Amino acid sequence: MLRHPGLNAVGIFTPAPLHVPMAVQALKAGKHVISAVPAGMNVAELELLLDTVRSTGLRYMMAETSYYRPEIITCRQWAREGRFGTIFHSEAEYHHEGLISLMFDSGGKPTWRHGFPPMLYPTHSTGLVIPVINERLSEVTCLGWGDGHDVLRSNVYGNPFWSESAFFKTASGRACRIMVSWHIAAGGVERGLFYGDKLSYVMGRPEGSPNTVFQGEKREARQEPDYFDTLPEPMRVRTGHGNSHTFITHEFVRSIVEQRHPSVNVWEAVAYTLPGIVAHQSALAGGALMKIRDYGRAV
Repeated sequence: MLRHPGLNAVGIFTPAPLHVPMAVQALKAGKHVISAVPAGMNVAELELLLDTVRSTGLRYMMAETSYYRPEIITCRQWAREGRFGTIFHSEAEYHHEGLISLMFDSGGKPTWRHGFPPMLYPTHSTGLVIPVINERLSEVTCLGWGDGHDVLRSNVYGNPFWSESAFFKTASGRACRIMVSWHIAAGGVERGLFYGDKLSYVMGRPEGSPNTVFQGEKREARQEPDYFDTLPEPMRVRTGHGNSHTFITHEFVRSIVEQRHPSVNVWEAVAYTLPGIVAHQSALAGGALMKIRDYGRAV
């Protein structure tokens, strides 16, 4: 397929351990790449991906849905306008109860999801927070929880955790908490919250609490617009993950046409993925405080 002369872009929506090997192969074959999350599995893979994008000069986009959720589109805009004041604390969580059903194929054999460490799939949470606070996560301490289930004793990742909860320090010294869970007595959710000294925004939960904006004692429940007016009319269709899919597709194609880096380019993909990799290392070390390298931004 990569030898086809009429093909100039590839979508990689394969098991997570294959993302970087396939992305690098496609980039070296002269193809732009959009990839499912996460960007990579470890530091070496992320550095290889970054170096390959740099050396080829091609476009890479991680298809992170959280960036284009309507709540985050709103919060990104409000942050740029300074409406939050200083965001001194941010949080995000991703709960995916029932994932064990996806850990085995129809023949009962383990899939790539079998025992996959929660913090190696951090981007539905980091992708909520980082675009709004507009800074990198620089340090982390993380704790994991597991119950000794067979999945947690037999997976190829050596992962003993169903859930991991991480507390990060941002580059400016502010607080950020992120939790990813595959087994939890709560509804499935992707949500974030942002506490500022002028305004705070709390995304709703699946039991029915609404998106809520706070300004001092004043609170307002909000239903965000769908932002479809920013898309070509044929792409104004409802999809999963907060209707984000067509926004991602549109941004990737426009970045190629306009010869620019896309919104969630390789530098952002690394910034969303690496904190989870380091957080998992911290959890395996009993919560040890660990530094997170900043690989910079698109140039």
